Amino acid sequence: MAKEANLMKAMLLKQVAPVHKNSLVLENITIPSPGDKEILVKVKACGVCHTELDEIEGRLTPPKLPVILGHEIVGEVVKRGAVAYRYQIGQRVGIAWINWACGHCSSCKREYENLCAEAKWTGYSANGGYAQYAVVSEDFAYPIPSLFSDTEAAPLLCAGVVGYRALRLTGMEDSKVLGLYGFGASAHLVIQTARYLYPNSRIFVFTRPGQNKHQKLAKELGADWTGATGEIPPVPLDCAIDFTPVGEPVSAALKVLAKGGRLVINAIRKEDCIPPLDYATQLWWEKEIKSVANVTRRDAEEFLPLAARIPIIPKVTEFRLEEANEALLILKEGKMQGAGVLNMKA
Repeated sequence: MAKEANLMKAMLLKQVAPVHKNSLVLENITIPSPGDKEILVKVKACGVCHTELDEIEGRLTPPKLPVILGHEIVGEVVKRGAVAYRYQIGQRVGIAWINWACGHCSSCKREYENLCAEAKWTGYSANGGYAQYAVVSEDFAYPIPSLFSDTEAAPLLCAGVVGYRALRLTGMEDSKVLGLYGFGASAHLVIQTARYLYPNSRIFVFTRPGQNKHQKLAKELGADWTGATGEIPPVPLDCAIDFTPVGEPVSAALKVLAKGGRLVINAIRKEDCIPPLDYATQLWWEKEIKSVANVTRRDAEEFLPLAARIPIIPKVTEFRLEEANEALLILKEGKMQGAGVLNMKA
């Protein structure tokens, strides 16, 4: 095979810097080879996630550089390892944030692979999908429902899956009131999931001040009320999810959380600190704060078929691989409508 045929395009993160510095560099690198239990996937689409901003700007320092970011991968199996039999050549699969877990520690045995101390994460401790090819253990790849195009399926693999986990962790029940803080890639999928699972619930959406397009989309997807973070909703929230990269919504949500309510923080890192909390008005009455740490295979295996049954309609903004820096800056500025996706065929 010619040397050129062994190369692929990839956007590499080589150093930590502000995202507006165009930190990702396009290079031609060697196509990876799958190990015995791994598959080689030709990437068709890869979602753009806020976690990439955390990596680029140093809030989540990668264990090694350079690294290929991207953990919302949809592609086609083009090569299998010696003992990889789960998927056929040509089959479409997805790769999510969890790339591998040991399977034998106490966390893994309790189905908390997301807490495994040895776990690897796609686009972080293992190369991800901002490239033309990626490898993954066949046990950590997922069939993609035929309903979704490649670009529609990509955000389901993180924004959708982690949002589903966050929704489960709220303890949400039908007829309760759910608050969503921030209305980007994950929240616009969660609201569709919640509307399906809890048809008699009320859903309130809080955005940055002036994000009229985000509020309009929230209304179109079933929000009963929209407002800016810090505004008082019509009634207290039974539970809430904070999708934002900043600390203030945590304080704001706790102020309007009902007695015994739970706030779930769906973020790996915050760009600034959570403001000091007043115990009497924000934490008393058995209110809870719970974080979401990564995802498990179970989350993906449950959510993807559910997304097809609903069916969820992801709103995506497409970019070419070479436009990854531009997509990340739009995400950083809060201007992304729905989910950003790198379309490798564009």
